[in-house]
Amino acid sequence: MHINPHLKLLTESHKTLISVTNMATIPSTHNKAFSFNYLQSLSQIPHRLRKRMLATWTPDQELNQVRLRSGADMKRKLRWYDLVALGIGGMLGVGVFVTTGRVARNDSGPSVFISYIIAGISALLSSLCYTEFSVQIPVAGGAFSYLRVTFGEFVGYFAGANILMEYVLSNAAVARSFTEYVCSAFGVNDPNSWRVEVHGLLEGYNKLDFIAVAIVLLLTLCLCHSTKESSILNLIMTIFHVVFFGFIIIIGFYNGSVDNLVKPGGLAPYGVRGVLDGAAIVYFSYIGYDSVSTLAEEIQNPPVSLPVGIIGSVLIVSALYCLMALALCMMVPYNQIAEKASYSMAFQKIGWKWAGNVVGAGASLGIVASLLVAMLGQARYLCVIGRARLVPSWLSKVHPSTGTPLNATLFLGICTASIALFTDLDIVIEIISIGTLLVFYLVANALIYRKYVITNKNPPFRTLFFLFLLTSSAIGFSISWKLKQQWWGLPLFGGIIITITAFFQYMVPCLGRPSVWSVPFMPWLAVISIFLNVFLMTTLKMLSFQRFAIWACLITVFYVLYGVHSTFEAEEMEMEMAVNEVPDPSIQLTKLDV
Repeated sequence: MHINPHLKLLTESHKTLISVTNMATIPSTHNKAFSFNYLQSLSQIPHRLRKRMLATWTPDQELNQVRLRSGADMKRKLRWYDLVALGIGGMLGVGVFVTTGRVARNDSGPSVFISYIIAGISALLSSLCYTEFSVQIPVAGGAFSYLRVTFGEFVGYFAGANILMEYVLSNAAVARSFTEYVCSAFGVNDPNSWRVEVHGLLEGYNKLDFIAVAIVLLLTLCLCHSTKESSILNLIMTIFHVVFFGFIIIIGFYNGSVDNLVKPGGLAPYGVRGVLDGAAIVYFSYIGYDSVSTLAEEIQNPPVSLPVGIIGSVLIVSALYCLMALALCMMVPYNQIAEKASYSMAFQKIGWKWAGNVVGAGASLGIVASLLVAMLGQARYLCVIGRARLVPSWLSKVHPSTGTPLNATLFLGICTASIALFTDLDIVIEIISIGTLLVFYLVANALIYRKYVITNKNPPFRTLFFLFLLTSSAIGFSISWKLKQQWWGLPLFGGIIITITAFFQYMVPCLGRPSVWSVPFMPWLAVISIFLNVFLMTTLKMLSFQRFAIWACLITVFYVLYGVHSTFEAEEMEMEMAVNEVPDPSIQLTKLDV
C-alpha cells in the first residue's frame, strides 16, 4: 500500500503528541499508584536502593525527557548582561553587610580583606567547575543535575537537599539583617526594638521579626509573576547598588586612616589561623553565583551567556568585597567595629551620621536584590528535584502563562519566611557555609570524574582512587593545621597532593576538549578547588558539624522512606508507557485514510 508522505509526517507528529501527553499525565497516575503501593514498597527498600542510588541519567535525557515532566517550558528571555547583574545582585549585600563586621572583630581583624581574597579564589575555582557543567547540561537543576548525571541519584539528591537548606537558611538570615539596616536608615541603633520578644521561647529564637517575613513574602509574589520582570527589577537595583558601593569605598578611603589597618595589634591580630577561619565564614558571601546556573533554561544562547555571567559576576564581586572590607577597617579600628549594621555604625563613629543613614538605606536595597536572586535560584532547584520525583511532583509544575515554577516558589517562600520570623543569624551562618562548601567540593569531584571517565572512556578505578587519595590528603593537611602541634603533616600531605596529581595527569589521559567551553589546566584547578573546600570546611566549629550531621540524617531518612520509592515507581511507569504509548502506525494510517 502506498503511503502518502504527508500522512507519514502526520503520524510522526501524532506520536510526539501522544508521548508529550503521556509524560504530562504521569504525575497524577504515578501519585495514585505510589500511595496505594507504599506499604508494600517499604519491604523492598534494599532492592530499590540498589537499583536507584547509583542510577544516572544522560544529559540528553535531563534536557528533554525529564524536563517534560514540568508540563510547560520556562521562557528563554535572559541575556548575558542579565546573568552578570543577577550574579552580582545575588552576592552583593549578603557578605559585606552580614559577615564583614563580625569576622573583622572576632576572627581576622583588619586582614578580613585577605579572608575575602582566599574565599574568592575558592569561589572562582568552583565557579569554573559550575560553568563547564552548566554549558554541557543547561538545565535548571544546577549542582543537583550535574551530580545526578555523574555520580547517581543519591549523591545528586544529597547535594540538592543541602543546596535548598543553604538557600532557605541564608535567605532567612539575610532577611533578618534587612531589618537591622532599615533600622539604621531611620536612625535606630537597636534593631531588636523593631522585633517582638517572646519570653517563653529559647534564646536565639525568641525575637520575632515581622519585617523580615514581609519582605520575603513580597519578593515571593514578585517571583511568581515573571522571571524577566524580576530580572529587570534586579538590574535596576544592582546598578544603583554598585554606585552605592563606590560611594562607601571612596568615602571610606578618604576619611579612613591606614594606621587603623595596623593598630591595635597589627594587620592580622589573630594570626594566619584567624585569617583562614575568617575565610571559611565569609564564604557565605559568595552564595549566589551558583543561582545563575539554575537559570540555564531561561537563557538565550547558554554556551556564551553562562560563562560570562557566572565567572564575570564572581570576579567583579570579589574585587568589590576586598575594597569594601578595606574601607571599613580604615574607618574604624577592628576592635571598635559593630557586629551588626557595621557600615552604618562606622560612618556614625567618624561623625557622618547622615551617611550612616544613607548606608542603611542602600544596604537594605542591596539585601533585597540578593534575596531576589537567591529566591529565584532556590525555586528552580526544587522544581528540578520535583521533576526527578525525589519530592512530591506538584513542586515541579511550571505555570503555563508566567513560565515560572509557581508551586516551588510559594512553598520555599513560606519556609524562608517561617525561619526568618524566629531564628537569629548567629545560629544559621556556619551551617550555611558547611553545606555550601560540601556541594562545591562534590561538583569539583564530579567534573574530574566526568571528564576522565565518562568523556574520555578511562576505567573508573584509577580516577576514583585518585579522588579518594586527594580527599584523604586534604583532610590530613587540614587536621594537621587545626591541631597546631602536628606541623610535620603540612609539608607531608601537601607534597602528597602535588605528587599524586602530577602522577594522575601523566598516567590517565584526557584527550578530548568540549567544543564550547571547558576548565583549563585540568586537573589542577579542580584539585585546588577540592583542597580549598575541604580545608575551609575543617576550620568551622564542631557545633556546625553536629547540626549538619542531624540535617544529613534527616534528608537520608526522607530519601529511604520516600524518595527512592517515588523515583522507582516513576521510572517503572515511564518504561511501561514508552512500550505502550503509540499503537501500530499502520492502524493510525488506516484511520486517517478513512
